[in-house]
Amino acid sequence: MLLRKEEIHLLKLLRQFPVVGILGPRQVGKTTLAMKIIPGMKKKTIYLDLESLEDRSTLRAPELFLRQHTDKCVILDEIQFMPELFPLLRSLVDRDRKPARFLVLGSANPSIIKGASESLAGRIAYLELNPFSIADVPANIAMEKHWFRGGFPDSLLAKRDSDAQRWLDAFIKTYIERDLPLLGIGTSPQIIQRFWTMLATAHGNIWNASAFGRSLGMSDHSVNHYLDYLEGAFLVQRLKPFFVNARKRLVKSPKVYIRDSGILHRLLRISGMNELQHHIALGASWEGYVIEQIRRTLSDQLDLYYYRTHGGAELDLVITKADKPVYGIEIKYSSAPVLSKGSFESIIDLKLKKTFVIVPSGAEYPLRKDIIVCGLQHWMKKYLPLVNRA
Repeated sequence: MLLRKEEIHLLKLLRQFPVVGILGPRQVGKTTLAMKIIPGMKKKTIYLDLESLEDRSTLRAPELFLRQHTDKCVILDEIQFMPELFPLLRSLVDRDRKPARFLVLGSANPSIIKGASESLAGRIAYLELNPFSIADVPANIAMEKHWFRGGFPDSLLAKRDSDAQRWLDAFIKTYIERDLPLLGIGTSPQIIQRFWTMLATAHGNIWNASAFGRSLGMSDHSVNHYLDYLEGAFLVQRLKPFFVNARKRLVKSPKVYIRDSGILHRLLRISGMNELQHHIALGASWEGYVIEQIRRTLSDQLDLYYYRTHGGAELDLVITKADKPVYGIEIKYSSAPVLSKGSFESIIDLKLKKTFVIVPSGAEYPLRKDIIVCGLQHWMKKYLPLVNRA
């Protein structure tokens, strides 16, 4: 079993807030984490899985039941199955605001769970739990394995790639047929499957709602709505452009990435690392993988963007602090990367302290004084702490 650094942070939140939410995609380990911290709590707990009909029946009279257990921490798993509980939790907390009244676990962002964001504002602290990042996994798990299979525990730790792929197929099927419709994405599973597969082929590209809409026979509004739901379910990430410079004609639409590389590869039907090495999506897959690893470990004081002008200047990542560009990153799947004229123009435009070219592996070396080439894991060990102190 892999260890979670979030365990200590979760206990701290429970000592401070009346309601704590663990959010993240299904099967990421939310329930496991909740069960692990129970021995470290100073009060008894009750666990209810709201995906279970039996446990939901326990809450036929929810106020009466919850009032009988005010001395305990009530753990409500898969809270999106009963969003009507949120106003009740607010009422109960407002009458007795002691810490650790409720620990709620959900597979969607509060913004897309009806009533969640409004009902508990100011009363709840959220902890986002994601698939394991490369920083989380032990040294005996190769980066290539983590990249190909993704960070979901059941996929990453499967005995064989074929076992991981079967698990990912079942995961995708469950989301398409049940979870996303439950959250309110009102269309057929076939349309959701097509949309998600199209996102995989467009991974790392600038979002074009009109093109998606034409292919699916839908309005721009509808496809943007579907993207919102996938992002709210922690499955897709928008990377916004950086466009403070008013003198430049800048691209102003986000790039879109499927967050877990294992899901991406399964949607593209890539069956092994050797096949990935020869696939047209190799560069985009590596780019998205690196961005997700950095995003997951970057300081909360820093933000990530990409930079692109209509004149051809482009940089994969811009790290900013208080809207000021600080560091740049180019992502290359190459042992001998070459930067384009547009990359050098971007570095000048943004007045960056330093730019890193991140490759899969290899010794660190300078392209010039302010540009360093290094492998991803080396960068995370040596330079991520420097960047986080910016």
